[in-house]
Amino acid sequence: MRTTSTSDLWWKSAVIYCLDVETFLDTDGDGIGDLNGLAERIDYLAQLGINCLWLMPFYPSPDRDDGYDIMDFYGVDERLGDHGQLVEVIRTAHDRGMRVIADLIINHTSDRHPWFRSARRSRNSRYRDFYVWRDTEPPDTSDQVVFPDREQSIWEHEERTDSWYLHHFYRHQPDLNVANPLVREEILRVIGFWLELGIDGFRVDAVPFFIKDAETLSEHATEPTVPDDPHRILRDIRAFLARRKGSAMMLGEVNVPREEQLDYFGGEDGDELTMMFDFIAMQALYLSLARGDATPLATALEERPTIHPTCQWANFLRNHDELTLDKLTVEERQEVFTAFGPEPQMQLYGRGLKRRLPPMLAGDPRRIRMAYSLMFSLPGTPTIYYGEEIGMGEDLAAEGRMAVRTPMQWSDGRSGGFSTASEGRLIQGLVGDGYSPRHVNVRDQRHDPDSLWTFMRELIAVRRACFELGWGALSVLRTDAPQVLAHRCDLEGSAVVAVHNVGPDPVTVDLPLAGVDEPDQIVDLLARDGISPARGRLELALDGYDFRWFRIGGEGLLGP
Repeated sequence: MRTTSTSDLWWKSAVIYCLDVETFLDTDGDGIGDLNGLAERIDYLAQLGINCLWLMPFYPSPDRDDGYDIMDFYGVDERLGDHGQLVEVIRTAHDRGMRVIADLIINHTSDRHPWFRSARRSRNSRYRDFYVWRDTEPPDTSDQVVFPDREQSIWEHEERTDSWYLHHFYRHQPDLNVANPLVREEILRVIGFWLELGIDGFRVDAVPFFIKDAETLSEHATEPTVPDDPHRILRDIRAFLARRKGSAMMLGEVNVPREEQLDYFGGEDGDELTMMFDFIAMQALYLSLARGDATPLATALEERPTIHPTCQWANFLRNHDELTLDKLTVEERQEVFTAFGPEPQMQLYGRGLKRRLPPMLAGDPRRIRMAYSLMFSLPGTPTIYYGEEIGMGEDLAAEGRMAVRTPMQWSDGRSGGFSTASEGRLIQGLVGDGYSPRHVNVRDQRHDPDSLWTFMRELIAVRRACFELGWGALSVLRTDAPQVLAHRCDLEGSAVVAVHNVGPDPVTVDLPLAGVDEPDQIVDLLARDGISPARGRLELALDGYDFRWFRIGGEGLLGP
């Protein structure tokens, strides 16, 4: 496979870096990160090896839900900058070979959005059916709310029109009626606007909420507008992207059971979401880490449905939300809680953890590096959250999900190098204790050959050279050691084999390597010792939390 023939499917071999502009770098001293600060750090991201930048919401917002409550889908929050500065970020990123994707929130708006302010005032508003209303008092829906600590119902009473509006998230985020064709037209208009400004794709928020509810949302509208197929909304967006910008993609936040995942890719046609986060594999990975047994993760990988060749899985260890464990059983979830978040203040909603990875793994560098090696070696596209490259911790004193949304730690100086403002004026508090900027920061780690930052940069470089992991066919290699995950990705006569010991004890494994006749056909991609190859087999001694990557069966795409 020639890489030039696949450049239009760039997401298959991307390394995605997610950040929130307001917590990345402040250049004007007001305590809030800004677009100028991000532009200054594009070269930093390029040096790390990032080739896709995911921007969390930068739109005008009351900021009651960290920007996900949007007042204007076409605007830029004036605290962060303006359209010109955003375009400068995009241009600079493109100059460094980096794509830029933006959060697309089409499930709801802020209650301060002009559409909703009009809709709530009058039943005759032209925007009334942009939202979902009912005239009778709703039944108990406490079991359907997303944030059970803040909301008790998915319906909120509006006194001015004596009716109730739908909101699956917070009451200040009314759900859009995506069954209304006028709403769908507006969504496409928003997408087209940002594509014209240079955005390369979108991370689509809360996809199942507007897909699953499309058939029922309009039941309460003045004029029913039920689409014949709710998934048509995604197909329409994908087709629009293809017309306006053929290389644009959609990365969906879709946390559904395995049997439903293929539908969101568009089935055999692959004409809906381009990419999807694999929440099931992520949760299984944490269960494997908690048990020191790779079996749950191996099972989750083998149960992935076969997807269209243009589509892709997105792998991750952490993101901006809580570490959700909702697809595990109650007993399995408790195992993870016990291992990585035993204290109540570490848990959230009874289903997840408000923690970052290094504190969960007690700061053990062997385990931390093994976990990232494992995630980067999984078939699919790796996605990291800002600060993961230096091992940032969390602020458990912060409310809910904000625990992992603390300012980026650039140095051990004033306010962690994030801002010249005092710590009391920062948009979010800094992490304290052993994960404070004094102990964890970019400046120190960039010049330390043994740092996590250096390891992550090298890991990213290896991953970007392994097209097999983005394009190849997965097979799990069986061993006699349940603590070891050995998997292989084959692509056109070349393969990458990755072996990870998720347990603390040393172990020796004997791996079958079909297609390998001579030892010199095995290349150690991480340049480690301890290889004992033989004809068709590989005997490997692994320390506790050890890992290896190999290319086998020929010269590979880039040669040895």
